[in-house]
Amino acid sequence: MTVTALRPMQEPRDLGHARHAPDKRSPGDERDARDGKEARELISRVSVRSLRAAPVAVPPMQTQCSACNLRDLCLPGGMTAPDQQALDTLALGRRKVKAGETLFRAGQPFQYIYAVRSGTFKSTLTLADGREQVSGFSMAGELLGLDAVAHGHHASQAEALEDTEVCLIPYSQLTQLAAQGSGLQQVVGRLMSREILREHSLMMLLGSMNAEERLAAFLLNLSQRLAARGYSATEFHMRMSRAEIGSYLGMKLETVSRSFSAFQAQGLLEVDKRHVRILDIERLKRVFEQRVH
Repeated sequence: MTVTALRPMQEPRDLGHARHAPDKRSPGDERDARDGKEARELISRVSVRSLRAAPVAVPPMQTQCSACNLRDLCLPGGMTAPDQQALDTLALGRRKVKAGETLFRAGQPFQYIYAVRSGTFKSTLTLADGREQVSGFSMAGELLGLDAVAHGHHASQAEALEDTEVCLIPYSQLTQLAAQGSGLQQVVGRLMSREILREHSLMMLLGSMNAEERLAAFLLNLSQRLAARGYSATEFHMRMSRAEIGSYLGMKLETVSRSFSAFQAQGLLEVDKRHVRILDIERLKRVFEQRVH
């Protein structure tokens, strides 16, 4: 009985020695073990690859135009309450664009009208010789992308001058909603006329004004737009460089700098790099009022 009781205590020691003994498995057992190991490695690789390759789909954030604090400056401006509620049925989304990134490029298919929620964009055109021409600056409450309505693709490029956020308005849904007979037909028409007016204003700016008049008109326009958004009309930080201002106004960089210096000498402005303080906005308005309007 004593021997029988000791046998279970000796089995672990025997098994421990067995680990160092030669493997006496059959060829079939070895194949099974090898196949099992390969299968586990394959599953591991597939699992890791799947995690890396499968992006998480993030649904667009829904936005109601009727509740936006920029609605009077943006698409719903001038619309009746029922039309604003109809606009809320559109599947709007939001997108953040960091400084230096592009919202859309020339030649890109047209899908959305972009309403700027925050930040500033510059729009540019590429000339035949490859040079880039700034065609406009857009800030909160203004729309981008209307250049693509005519031909179904964008003619310009929009680049963020600072960290920005935009609302994405599906143009096909907007036109379908307008076709139902609501006041949105007038809204779409107003958007088109606004784009035409902007182009005519730029032509007048470049065709009939000297360098100082162009810069004054630009600063007064910027001042008015900032004031409409609750910012100071007389002191602001320009998000665009002097080179970009010159490209927009059809002026060389040196000419832009000289014009800023002339305004400072006349006591109209104080300028510290991109920070501008208008010292006498009424005199600036009186001097260039006919040119601006």
